[in-house]
Amino acid sequence: MPSYDFRCEKCKKKFGLTMTISEYEKTKVRCPKCKSTRVRQLLTPFRVVTSRKS
Repeated sequence: MPSYDFRCEKCKKKFGLTMTISEYEKTKVRCPKCKSTRVRQLLTPFRVVTSRKS
């Protein structure tokens, strides 16, 4: 599943979420600290989180 990084525009906290692409399209992202929906996605290198260890 892809991991997405965000920054809250209100409290400036950076946080990451791991979700499917369809969840990302449907979900209104909220800051875990202040619960604001004023979040901006950060540009980060592509990475994938898997359940298997290599």
